[in-house]
Amino acid sequence: MAKQILVVEDDNDSRSALCVILEALGYEHLAFASGEEALAGLNGQKLDLALLDIMMPKMNGYELLDKIKERPEYSNLPVIMVTAKDQDSEILAGYQSGADYYITKPFTSKQLEYGIKLFI
Repeated sequence: MAKQILVVEDDNDSRSALCVILEALGYEHLAFASGEEALAGLNGQKLDLALLDIMMPKMNGYELLDKIKERPEYSNLPVIMVTAKDQDSEILAGYQSGADYYITKPFTSKQLEYGIKLFI
């Protein structure tokens, strides 16, 4: 059974690109345009990994990460932050917030594949 990856990205083009890459790598995906949509749509879905954008309106990726990890079934879910924030201090903040890995935009499919294979 294919591994399922949560994708939360507010930019339609970026979300589509992530999903196309995941499909090409043989993964299934559950994609949402906002943190609110993701929280409403998870409902106990079996997930193997999450790819979260940081800069989103209303609820940023760090806030979403906290809310996902509060749910017992996702407390150990590996999370990769995918973002344009590329300063060392911002990357450190991502790790301090509980992210397992950090990929900066723009990224290649190989970078994404490497990040995913660290966890699944």
